[in-house]
Amino acid sequence: AFGVLFVRRQLRRLHPMLDVRLFRNPTFSGSIGANLLSVFSLVGFIFFLSQHLQLVLEKSPQEAGLIMLPGLLLTIIAGLAVVRVVRHIRPGYIVAGGLLLNAVGYTIILAAGDDGVGGLMVAFMVLGLGVGAAETISNDLILSSVPPTKAGAASAISETAYEVGAVLGTAVLGSILTADYRNGVSVPEGLSPDDAAAASETLGGAVEAAQRLPGESAQQLLESARAAFDSGVDTTSLIGLVLMLVAAAGAVVILRRATAD
Repeated sequence: AFGVLFVRRQLRRLHPMLDVRLFRNPTFSGSIGANLLSVFSLVGFIFFLSQHLQLVLEKSPQEAGLIMLPGLLLTIIAGLAVVRVVRHIRPGYIVAGGLLLNAVGYTIILAAGDDGVGGLMVAFMVLGLGVGAAETISNDLILSSVPPTKAGAASAISETAYEVGAVLGTAVLGSILTADYRNGVSVPEGLSPDDAAAASETLGGAVEAAQRLPGESAQQLLESARAAFDSGVDTTSLIGLVLMLVAAAGAVVILRRATAD
């Protein structure tokens, strides 16, 4: 009800805070959706990747950052290189291709299983390529699909979509992963109530609690917690894969008529 009232109020105002009329343009709306979902996939991926590297593979924060660095660099490179590519390929297909690369990144995670750092690095590199391509072109389409006088409003909506995608990536995929973890972890006896609660909530809590257990019990807790976390990663990766495939199909349909300006 609040959303409906907000939209009605914005439609009546001469200078609305959010110009909802812009969403009547399918190129604008489709690009906003692609922008949001691309960031959603990136942030959700980083959420479990950073934890897996440090808490499962026992990498230091510096080592984890270096492992993720190639993927981040490829995001920048893809964003620059795609400007030349869009002169020859319709932008809608490039956005869809970027979203498909995001899906491939999640597929690699599902296929790699516990193969270690290599599979994770490759998956993040592929996802980085997809995000760089999709984000760059979708942002360009957002601005070019509105009149020049509305460029500021369109830019603000684009930034909001980016932020909403980042929040939803953490909240939705993170919540699913955490719920899967809680259902799968087995907490041994001998822990204090606070440690038992922490170990059953998050992988980080389990790693910290294991430090106060004797050797065999600590190992049992860590094995159970890491297995439960990996199960959650598989679940969220599958959801991310399906979502990116749907988003790519939507981009092809909605943005197929969009042209590079």
